[in-house]
Amino acid sequence: MIKKNKASIPKLIIHKIGNKFNDTRNVFSEKPVIFDEDSYNLMLPYLLKPFGNLTESFRFNHHADINLNEINAYCKGIFNDDEFFVDTSKNILMHLFEQSNSAQIKTGDVLIVLFEDVEYNDIFTSAIGIYKIENKSNFFQTFMEGDSMDVMVQQGINTKKIDKGCLVVNYSDDEGYVVLSVDNNNYDAQYWTKNFLNIKYADDKNNHTQTYIEMCKEFSNEILKTDYGTQEQSHFLAKTIDFFKENESVNIHDFKEDVFEEDEQKELFDDYKKVFESEKDVLVRNQFLVSEAVVKKQKQKIRTEIKLDTHIQIKLDIDAPDASSEYLELGYDEEKKMKYYKVYFNEET
Repeated sequence: MIKKNKASIPKLIIHKIGNKFNDTRNVFSEKPVIFDEDSYNLMLPYLLKPFGNLTESFRFNHHADINLNEINAYCKGIFNDDEFFVDTSKNILMHLFEQSNSAQIKTGDVLIVLFEDVEYNDIFTSAIGIYKIENKSNFFQTFMEGDSMDVMVQQGINTKKIDKGCLVVNYSDDEGYVVLSVDNNNYDAQYWTKNFLNIKYADDKNNHTQTYIEMCKEFSNEILKTDYGTQEQSHFLAKTIDFFKENESVNIHDFKEDVFEEDEQKELFDDYKKVFESEKDVLVRNQFLVSEAVVKKQKQKIRTEIKLDTHIQIKLDIDAPDASSEYLELGYDEEKKMKYYKVYFNEET
């Protein structure tokens, strides 16, 4: 996660990108943007806000040598000497243009930005932002026509959301520069992260925690919900989050002993882990440190609800993992030929 309190933009340039499959051409700027005060004060938070709450980071990737990764090389050049910022930004645009391998890839505006004093891990450093604006929003512009006001429709950039963007932070570890990425128009998952940036998840606790919880969520939906029902699925998810909250590290043996009561479910989990790793092409570690930030974020995304076809919903508290097994009972009414849930409680709150 980054902080933008002291960040500034010494250089920003805008190019237009085409698509070689539909004969739209690139349009290059020759000089960086000269901001007025209002546009600068709007632009700076707009560009950095998408990266403020990200818990996952990436690193550049290359099958032979990381120094041959194009965006890694271009960013290193700017970090070392920003004299050739404009020429390097054109090279970045051309590299992105070459990834338009189908007519489906959208044209748009591309912003290349040099930031100073971005805070990452309590260190103030520089960063390079690359943004692609694919969708414009309609807005009304009012103006005076003669002796009365008139209105016309214009198009502009929506300041609420970035379509595609990455932030390369001038902060390195054993794997290289820290890279943050967002893609809110994910119509082609390979285009931005793999073909253009060529990045991979960082080998850190954030990624290990994220991957493990994602696997648990999919296991609960594909296996537990199908074979054991929604109540068992919700109980497992609540116990999973509780385990991550109560432990500084995860050991897969301890995890299974804590969240599963039946050996059959432990075996199903082991089998699913192999399938998940194969389908997602990832390695789910058997032991790793827990990222509290990731657990907190994932907890907010998990829904532990039982939706019934009688238009009734039972919401289970994810912070009370044993409540559903202790106070919620599933049965079958022979007279009505219907299933039912019996809920035990002392008083309404």
